[in-house]
Amino acid sequence: MKPRAGFIGPDDYIRLTSEIATEFSDRLQPVPFIYRDTEEAAEIIRNNQHLVDFWILTGPALYNSYLKSGVKQPYYLFKLDGASLTKTLVEIGYNDKKNVETASIDMLAKRDVYETFRDLGIPSNQIHVHEYTNETPVSNLLSFHQQLYRTGKVDLCVTCLRAIYDQLRKENIPAYRVTPTRSNIRETLSSAVQQWETLHFKQSQIAAILVKVEGIEKKDVHNMVTYDLHRLHLEIQAAVINFAESISGSFVSVGTGIFVIFSTRGSVEETEQSISSLLEKLALITDMPSNIGIGYGDTALSAEENARLAIHHAQNYDSFCAFLVDDNGNIEGPLKEQESITYQYRTENKEISEKLKHSGITITTFNKILSVQKRIGNGSITTSQIAEWLKMTPRNARRILTGLVEQGIAEIIGDEAPSAKGRPRKIYRVSNVLQENQK
Repeated sequence: MKPRAGFIGPDDYIRLTSEIATEFSDRLQPVPFIYRDTEEAAEIIRNNQHLVDFWILTGPALYNSYLKSGVKQPYYLFKLDGASLTKTLVEIGYNDKKNVETASIDMLAKRDVYETFRDLGIPSNQIHVHEYTNETPVSNLLSFHQQLYRTGKVDLCVTCLRAIYDQLRKENIPAYRVTPTRSNIRETLSSAVQQWETLHFKQSQIAAILVKVEGIEKKDVHNMVTYDLHRLHLEIQAAVINFAESISGSFVSVGTGIFVIFSTRGSVEETEQSISSLLEKLALITDMPSNIGIGYGDTALSAEENARLAIHHAQNYDSFCAFLVDDNGNIEGPLKEQESITYQYRTENKEISEKLKHSGITITTFNKILSVQKRIGNGSITTSQIAEWLKMTPRNARRILTGLVEQGIAEIIGDEAPSAKGRPRKIYRVSNVLQENQK
């Protein structure tokens, strides 16, 4: 499918760009948008983003408008440089027979301007240049030309903006425009198409996600009965299925505690639910080591092979982590998000470690409680919250918190009124530092 390119600019730029775009008719579908003032551009881009795949901005002043629109689509910008200026100077000197030695020029880099004059053998000591930055107001560029012309310092003005050109002409000030060269437009369109095709190809690649929970096949694990093992397997499977649905993937169970999801690279990279979130859910469901391997490939076979290589790296690295292997064999991992909640399965605090052993609470469970407390966000936790997040009975959660309080690893900081009749529920704060008021 040909990409839809949104051309935005003044009418003459759009005509020229559309003319050159016919050379790319088999790879590009132009969608033109004309404006009279750059102030209109942001709204045009925002309101029409659903009609295009990427944007062609026909002038540097449109960059601010693009940012203001808030659109996240790719964009490509026509560059105005020495070659563009040369074209305009030839028009002034050859066609109109005017002297170009005293002129004001906006937006272009000073280096490009003075190098162009030097290459053409034209004196530049009376050339005035106002470089453009993203913070430069358009009104500053207009007053720059007006003041120089009215004070007799320049005989003509050269601008890169249609609005300034029109205003100067309206005031009978000799004005000329710098416009993109045909070669620049052609190069920009070619680059845009090539980059879009590369990105589209990558986004369409097959992604295989291999999820493995180790030890679930052992019936004696944690002294579980058969029914409990089935429930655990179904709970893990539900978490994996929910993730598969979020990335529009197909789900296959290939063994006890082993699952494969097939989707596309684009779906995996664009999903709001991260791989870290799936690992987080698996960590809450079970203490058994879980790992994820992600593989990208041009075929389902190559993607799955890369996923198996990725999970091999993940298993060798640590429990509850994910690795990725792309179509070029590049390995990335462990995959984490800055804002994701992660669990540690060991502690360097020997004193806390000893007290946890004494109370019969595993380091894994302790770190899960800390992570849940962090996720809740108010620096406290209740037995009902632990029971819900860690999938245990309120009685068991109460036993764990009581043990942490007795060992000085947690403290009671208040009471919470019950939703129904009954005694107030205690509110706890758990810390990885021993409480000073430990008895």
